[in-house]
Amino acid sequence: MKKLCVAAAAVVFLGTAGCSDLTRQEQQALSGGAVGAVGGTIVGAMAGSPAVGAAIGGAAGAATGALWDDISNRLQ
Repeated sequence: MKKLCVAAAAVVFLGTAGCSDLTRQEQQALSGGAVGAVGGTIVGAMAGSPAVGAAIGGAAGAATGALWDDISNRLQ
């Protein structure tokens, strides 16, 4: 169990270390893609195809995240 926790911590650290010089739009696209992939996996698992759900959710989330500032500005 301890090895798993260390490995998970290493993955999280290495995964976020490369994101320090991203623009706001790039960070939002990355975050949106991650959230969309998780949500898509859950919905896809209920529908019978978690991989397809993750791909669709990730793409939709990344697009929404990248365009979020433009969307917010137009709604105001």
